[in-house]
Amino acid sequence: MKTELAPLNPDLEAALRPEKNDRSGVGVHYADAYLKPLKKKIELPDGTKFSAKRRGLKITLTWGTNSGEGLLRRLENGPDPKNMLQGALDEAAEALGAKLIAEDGKLWLESAPTA
Repeated sequence: MKTELAPLNPDLEAALRPEKNDRSGVGVHYADAYLKPLKKKIELPDGTKFSAKRRGLKITLTWGTNSGEGLLRRLENGPDPKNMLQGALDEAAEALGAKLIAEDGKLWLESAPTA
């Protein structure tokens, strides 16, 4: 099942400009801009809440009472901040049994059908 979460942040690409260098090596400004629409708790159609946050290098996704964590890993997924963030999001979403997808200017949560 695929559920729309929020529109993508229109200022996302501005976070990657050279003058916005955050000197973190992992693109924390980009990660924060990406996660900004998900920081507030979003209520899904089934009544559960979804949110995302970054603390240091750790990305935490919370869906209902479950949470999943992923790390911004420069050695495995770097040096591109987009790849590092996507790797962390994939890792966190996998722990939830879901996938976070960005397409058509929106963020979507895709979960496996329950039997």
